[in-house]
Amino acid sequence: MDPSRIRLRPFKLSDVDDFLKWAIDDRVTRYLRWNSITTREEALQYLEKVAIPHPWRRSICFDDRSIGYISIWQYSGDDRCRAHLGYAVAADYWGKGIATVALKMAVSIVFDEIPELARLEALVETENMGSQRVVEKVGFMKEGLLRKYGYCKGQLRDFVIYSFLSTDKAM
Repeated sequence: MDPSRIRLRPFKLSDVDDFLKWAIDDRVTRYLRWNSITTREEALQYLEKVAIPHPWRRSICFDDRSIGYISIWQYSGDDRCRAHLGYAVAADYWGKGIATVALKMAVSIVFDEIPELARLEALVETENMGSQRVVEKVGFMKEGLLRKYGYCKGQLRDFVIYSFLSTDKAM
């Protein structure tokens, strides 16, 4: 996989058709907090109301086509030193190293773009071994198991918590 073909950029409304190709796929949205998007109208609304106005949500692009996203959501107040990381990649691109490259790109710039940020946290469901491998390859440290930590798709789940600090180096 040629990493120069991968880049992160803000979403645009013109991404709607590419976005829908992967946002409609239950395999991609299985571990996400949002359900699959099934129509072009839903996709446009999501881009317009959620993805584009988000302070740090980037489209993962392969040859400038949206194939996934990375979202970094900074906590507020005294917790503003922390942020939650989320991401997804179209199933057609799984196992090609794209998520790893994209996450490395994100961690290499986010601490400069959000200066008060000291820690990124990734919460990965215990059975999502693919995502665990990706964050570990990037250099996130596994901190522990959070039992019955949160709901996803109506079920109470166990999560593994990972962190990446501003002082860490991506692998």
